[in-house]
Amino acid sequence: AIGPRLGEATTGGYTLIEAPRPRQTLVHVHASAEELHRVYQADLAINATMGAAAQSLATLAPPAAVRWSAWTAACHEDYLANREPQPLQGEIDMPAIDMPAIVATLERLLPPHAVLTNGAGNFASWLHRFFRYPGLAQGAKTQLAPALGAMGYGVPAGVAAAIADPGRTVLTLTGDGDFLMTGQELATAVQHGAKTIVVLLNNGMYGTIRMHQEREYPERVAGSTLHNPDFAALARSYGYAGVRIERTEQFEPELRAALARSEGTLIEVMLDPELLTTRATLAEITRASLQKQ
Repeated sequence: AIGPRLGEATTGGYTLIEAPRPRQTLVHVHASAEELHRVYQADLAINATMGAAAQSLATLAPPAAVRWSAWTAACHEDYLANREPQPLQGEIDMPAIDMPAIVATLERLLPPHAVLTNGAGNFASWLHRFFRYPGLAQGAKTQLAPALGAMGYGVPAGVAAAIADPGRTVLTLTGDGDFLMTGQELATAVQHGAKTIVVLLNNGMYGTIRMHQEREYPERVAGSTLHNPDFAALARSYGYAGVRIERTEQFEPELRAALARSEGTLIEVMLDPELLTTRATLAEITRASLQKQ
């Protein structure tokens, strides 16, 4: 494991590696010494940055044959298959917003070195499943996202990225609940002349919380519904351009316009609450939970 903090997200909820002593041989490389042996007792722990580790590993003679090559090839095929949209379990008929198509448009139109930021919420799974981050292949640092599910991270992270590197395109994907945490930082962007593009998925609820409510206590909704402002108008009040779309075909022209204009833009995407995850609708999650009772 070169570089990651071996926590819940990177270990599949602590299922891929047993703690404290893994069954597999574990070599853990991390830039912070306090992360080494913190949860897992590695067979070899190396305190180094990923870059330094890669440079050192490059000096080693490669083996004549890699015994796990078939496994890695199968993993790559699984990754490619996962990028292909599949019918949602319990899918609604012809949703007005096709999220895989929205993400495909982002990948096609954004410069490879664009910085992408997001906060925490189910909305981020659309980006992380379907966006390929082409800048990584060119050595670009293109991602800013929370590691511990911190809501509200994406908007200020995008503003900071635009201030730090004003020549790069910065796009933030956020949800309505996520944006309500720190959306006022658009004022900071305008004050400092920082341009960001914010794509806000508005489904009228805290989606991740609602998902867990339906999984654990189906049909007992509490405190996860939102009474939202007009986000496009709110963005305009800060000095951003603000637009709202309700159909997939409206997205590309608005993204092109956002890339072309000098000021920042917020694109509010009105998303059906049923499109709660990349794999199952809200109704299907509720139905599956009720069947277990």
